[in-house]
Amino acid sequence: MRNKTPKRRVMAKLREDRKVAMERNECWSMDFMHDQLFNGNKIRCLTIIDNFSRLCPVIGVRRNYKGQDVVATLERAVKAYGCPRRIRVDNGPEFISRDLDIWAYARGVVLDFSRPGKPTDNAYIESFNSRFRQECLNQHWFMDMEDARGKIEAWRLDYNERRPHSSIGNLTPVEFIKSSAQECLST
Repeated sequence: MRNKTPKRRVMAKLREDRKVAMERNECWSMDFMHDQLFNGNKIRCLTIIDNFSRLCPVIGVRRNYKGQDVVATLERAVKAYGCPRRIRVDNGPEFISRDLDIWAYARGVVLDFSRPGKPTDNAYIESFNSRFRQECLNQHWFMDMEDARGKIEAWRLDYNERRPHSSIGNLTPVEFIKSSAQECLST
């Protein structure tokens, strides 16, 4: 009989509790959504949300995404809304790419990866994606990429500027940012 070598006993390291974002651009969340054009061609949407204000800085729409495409979409968001300190992502190949890693390192952004098989680690983006699916993707037929980009951008603007959110006191994300900025100035 052959003796088996014992398995290593590794002590499990407990994951630190994630803190709730207390100010704008403290933490963003990102994920991908899939849909298709009327002819069956696939499209991918990179959704990004600010966890504090629930503002969606950008939704990138492309046929496929690589790490460099994620960086380009993030650059558009950063130019318009500022740079986050931390971004919560899953372990998808675009998010573990060298391009995104270099971008994050150069800007001092921490990439906070969720545990495999635990979508609740990134609950803000999962909730946003559910609304995005119900209110936009399931409601429209997209004829081509430009049509998809236009309809998705119109929905994003409505989400940010006209649609109140119960999680931020029944304000729109834009109103919430203005009110939180005024509170900071008054104190």
